[in-house]
Amino acid sequence: MTCVRTISLRHMAGVTILLAFALLGIGTACAQTKAGAEEFPMRIEGDVGVGGYYTRSIVRGRTAPAHVLPYGYFDYGRMFARIDTLGVKTVKMGYGYLELVGRVSLEGFKADTASLRGLTDRKNPIPIGIGTFQETPVGAFFVNAFYDVNKSQGGLFEAIYAGEVVTPGVTLYPQIGAEYLSKEYVGYYYGVSTQEASASQYGAYQPGGAFNPFVAVLADTRITEEVHLNFYLRHRWLASSIQGSPIVGSKSMDTAIIALTYRFK
Repeated sequence: MTCVRTISLRHMAGVTILLAFALLGIGTACAQTKAGAEEFPMRIEGDVGVGGYYTRSIVRGRTAPAHVLPYGYFDYGRMFARIDTLGVKTVKMGYGYLELVGRVSLEGFKADTASLRGLTDRKNPIPIGIGTFQETPVGAFFVNAFYDVNKSQGGLFEAIYAGEVVTPGVTLYPQIGAEYLSKEYVGYYYGVSTQEASASQYGAYQPGGAFNPFVAVLADTRITEEVHLNFYLRHRWLASSIQGSPIVGSKSMDTAIIALTYRFK
């Protein structure tokens, strides 16, 4: 049975405090003209609430708990939050802006089970980078490039297209996209070093980069004008470089989020 736990501030400090202070510092450093202040009002616009997050573990011997965390999809001046991505809008670019972005990720895991004995713990990544959100007449495009400043020292690039289907009570946002993980990123999380191979039951494994396509859908259900219930589901197909790891026991990865939010306008 999947257990649910609340992430403590101490557990998340390495990611959230770093991102919050870095992005806040950048945001306040951006000088805004009068026109810019009108374009980026200093008030919350969007959804803020609390959500349950679950990603099925693909690592052998690991069961993933569901986490209870804050949920946000909103703008505040130049700053924004899009579920797990935080950022600051800078210069105008096309239908959007060039953005400085960071991501909250819980991809790390502890090697404290019998099946992982001899391996070292994998630390959560701290992805920082640049990106853009382009809201065009034919749909929305998200493009982000991250570098993990934590242990993996690897890169992550993603491109996503999102559409919109409006019904009287529910608005659906179907998505299709793909991500590319560098060999350093994949090697840190799913590789097995020669030292680990000598201390564990697994042979050494040094994978290459990984191209992972995925589909997703966000369902926004209106309870009242201000109170909404959001459901998010994503299915990711894993590249052969990840599937081939001796510590991986799955060909795909699924993520689910349910959140109760208040919509600020």
